Amino acid sequence: MPKTLNPLQIVADRWQPSARFVRRAALAAVMMAVVIVVTGGAVRLTQSGLGCPTWPTCTEDSLTPTPEMGINGVIEFTNRMLTYVLCVFVGVAIVAARARAPRRRSLTRLGWAQFWLIASNGIIGGITVLTGLNPYIVALHFLAATALLTVAVVMWHRSAEGDDEPRDLVARPVRQLSWVLVGATVLLILAGTVVTGSGRHAGDAKKDVHRIPLDWREVTQLHVDFVYIVVGLTIALWFVLRAVKAPAVPRRRVVELFAVLMFQGVIGYVQYFNDEPELVVGAHMFGSCLVWIAALRVALSLRERGEAAVLPAPSGEHEAIQAATSASSR
Repeated sequence: MPKTLNPLQIVADRWQPSARFVRRAALAAVMMAVVIVVTGGAVRLTQSGLGCPTWPTCTEDSLTPTPEMGINGVIEFTNRMLTYVLCVFVGVAIVAARARAPRRRSLTRLGWAQFWLIASNGIIGGITVLTGLNPYIVALHFLAATALLTVAVVMWHRSAEGDDEPRDLVARPVRQLSWVLVGATVLLILAGTVVTGSGRHAGDAKKDVHRIPLDWREVTQLHVDFVYIVVGLTIALWFVLRAVKAPAVPRRRVVELFAVLMFQGVIGYVQYFNDEPELVVGAHMFGSCLVWIAALRVALSLRERGEAAVLPAPSGEHEAIQAATSASSR
């Protein structure tokens, strides 16, 4: 019976990427996930959410925007096309992880998880358009993008370490404190989606878009309260790490998170006291991605899984290397 050909195996048989290439491919997927979040925000902030009024085509009669739709149609359609660019970046990460020897199934699974999250979020994006920018679906769309960013960050981190059993670098209560910090950051992001859903940037200026029926200023205050909680937990974790003499890397990650929180806080206050200017709101969305990445890196830095394994060269290659070494020494 003929052997079934696996395209990824064929690539792996002919190409052996370096560990650095795999890490860079995983990092590129992280960066592209951030781009998708920011450009998705740009669609809403430019009132282009219904620039293409239907899905999966742009109009009932055209796959692409028509001249009558103006710049809003171009912006919304461009954001749709960026999904395919994201698929390319994730595809490269998947192929690189699969071709790398020794094979690491955990790394490849993280790549495929990103692919399926992209596919599911594409469907959610379509539902967002078909429901006329329902704010709850818009929030789900953003959270799905954040889930994609989460998996991408984990894959990036895992690409630089091995597959040994995780070993804590600090006492378990300290690690638990880091996950409390991550949980508080999740609540902070969720509160931010409610602020968005009740705020004035509905996503389309030509249609009366439904908003979440909550007082925007009260929800914003709740969001700010979570900011204070996250900042407090970050400072507390830094002092704890110093007290237990944790390694330098986790302490540096906490400092990075604190710096990003301060940057995001300044943007948030400028946004609030200036009636949410579009450019500043876009910067705030970018900052939310940085906060989430930094919080995840804090928690992930508190354990290690050894060095990434590398297959030894085949015996024939060893002999060739030895022969070349002997020749050069003569």
